[in-house]
This record gives sequence, C-alpha cells and structure tokens, in this order.
Amino acid sequence: MTSDTPDRHRGVLARLRRRAAARSRGRRRLGAAVRLLAALMLAGGAYTVFAPGLQAQDTPQLSGAAAEGKALFDVSCISCHGRNAQGIEGRGPSLVGVGAASVEFQVGTGRMPMARQEAQAERKPRVFTSDEVRQLGQYVQELGGGPQVPAGNDLSSEGDVAAGGALFRINCSSCHAFGGGGGALSSGKFAPSLNPATDRQIYAAMLSGPQNMPVFGDNQLRPEQKADIIAYIQETLKHDRDPGGFNLGRYGPSTEGLAIFLVGIVALVFASLWIAGKS
Repeated sequence: MTSDTPDRHRGVLARLRRRAAARSRGRRRLGAAVRLLAALMLAGGAYTVFAPGLQAQDTPQLSGAAAEGKALFDVSCISCHGRNAQGIEGRGPSLVGVGAASVEFQVGTGRMPMARQEAQAERKPRVFTSDEVRQLGQYVQELGGGPQVPAGNDLSSEGDVAAGGALFRINCSSCHAFGGGGGALSSGKFAPSLNPATDRQIYAAMLSGPQNMPVFGDNQLRPEQKADIIAYIQETLKHDRDPGGFNLGRYGPSTEGLAIFLVGIVALVFASLWIAGKS
C-alpha cells in the first residue's frame, strides 16, 4: 500500500459526504415543495368553500320590489346610467348613493327618462306608474343607500303654515319666487313652478337637490320644518287657492304693476271720454 492511500480514502469519504448532503438538501427542497403545494391546495379548497358566502355578503340579494325595479331599469335606464347604475360619462350620472328620494322626484314628475340632454329636465307626463316608481327607487336604494322620503302621501298635515311661510321666504323664495311660480336661473336653467308638486315630490326635492337646487338634508331643515314648508306651499301657494282672486301668474310685482297701469290708464281714458261727452 502506498503512502497516498489514506489521502484517497479521505477524498472518497469527502465525496460521499457531499453526495449525502446534496441528497439531503434535495429531499428537504422536495419536502418544502410538497408542503407548499399542499398549502396552496388547502387555501384553494377553503376559498372554494367560503367564497360564495363572501360574495353573497358583498352583493346582497335584492328584495322583491328592488328586483322588479332592476328589470325596469335594465329596459329603460341602463343606456344612460350604465350597468348597476354606475353612470356613463357624457350620458348619465351614477345613481349609487342618490337614494330613492332622487328617483321619486325625477321619475315621479316625468323628468326622467329624458329624450335628450338639455340644460334642465322639464316636468312632463310620467312614463311609469306609482308602483313602478317605487320599485325603481327601491332598486337604487339597495344599490348604494341614500335619502328616502317618509312613508305616506300626506306629509304636511302636522305642519305649521305660518312657520312654513317664514322658512319658505328665507330658503326658497329667492329661486321659486314669493308666489311659488318659479323663476329664471343662469345657463338656461330655471326654478320650476310649485303648483303641480305633491307633498312627496316637494319632500323628495328638498332631500335630493335636483338641478341647481341645494340639498336640504335633516341637518339643514329638520323633518318637521320640511312639513311646515310643504304645508305653507299647499295651503297658500296653490293657484286654485287664491282668496284675493286672479293671481296674474304669481310672477310678482312686475305683472301686478303692469296690470294696474293698463287697467288704470284704460279706466282714466274712458272716464275722461265720459266726462267730455257729458259736458
């Protein structure tokens, strides 16, 4: 045996150790890969089991009225307001968060659906029935919440007419005029006449702030103050309730002054002619 035999043995042992270490690292890596794959499969299985419940929680089932409203929306409103009422730029705004009050005012007064984009949506005969308006409002309400009109059609029975008159003159007369006949605003817009408006439509307008109208939420006007304003409008500003007679369109002192001038001048002319004829 030569003297280099121990060195060869040590080299062989070192190579064997390295191979054993390499095999051990390979087994560890393989074991880690198996554990990772098992963890991924477990996570995927858990997601498959629990995801339907989470999805149902994020997108709750619609009530019966809201489901009917969605069917109406998909036929008549989706072309402008988009899928799920998220809006389409240049065609219609998002309705998420506007609440049932906005739908009740816009659709209940015939302002929506609009035939074309204009400076302002005008009141016209409505397309939907009262039940359909309620269903559309419920659908929008369940999409994103928002203000709602209280239940009932008579919202002014408990209102104070005198207090409502003071509130109307402070908050509403600058646009709708003291007689409620409406008036012109900028950029082709206008404040409409309040004569055809119902209790619920007036309440919905105060909650939603359509067109240029500011929003009068419960922080600005309490519900009982809204009832006072509605009582004042319905009691004193309706065109069929004019204790003084002919209302001259309720356009204010300009028409009244013109009527007085014309009537007065004509009366003076006839009086002068009559006096001249008698003399």
